[in-house]
Amino acid sequence: MVRIYIYIAVGVAIIAIAVFIVSYIKKYRMKPLPMDEMEGHDFEYYCADLLKANGFAEATVTKGSGDFGADILAEKDGITYAVQCKCYDKPIGVKAVQEIYAGRDYYSRMVGVVMTNQYFTQPAVELAQKLNIMLWDRGYLDSMDKT
Repeated sequence: MVRIYIYIAVGVAIIAIAVFIVSYIKKYRMKPLPMDEMEGHDFEYYCADLLKANGFAEATVTKGSGDFGADILAEKDGITYAVQCKCYDKPIGVKAVQEIYAGRDYYSRMVGVVMTNQYFTQPAVELAQKLNIMLWDRGYLDSMDKT
């Protein structure tokens, strides 16, 4: 009988620890970052500065409207990039992937990237994999900001 109580106590403890870990991860994952307070164009300049701080020799913000799907044109180690920036308060969907896919080709760049202060929907991830588009979410940008 004592064994049953021990098993129950251990099971309850494991569940409590798991709930704590999951809630901690969710809280940390979505803790507000300075980039969350930015407007769209400011976020584009923030992303360009991040790229420069991380070894990109060139990172130029394109004109605001009519940018053909790319907000930043960049270059690092001879590889050219077209970057779409999305500063939103919800997950990023397939539209951003479609935009940078077009922008990458329009500007004749080797790599297409979507940079965001959020995370991506599963359909966006699947489309990006199919179209060879890189997705840099809030965790990736936060790690870039710390280098």
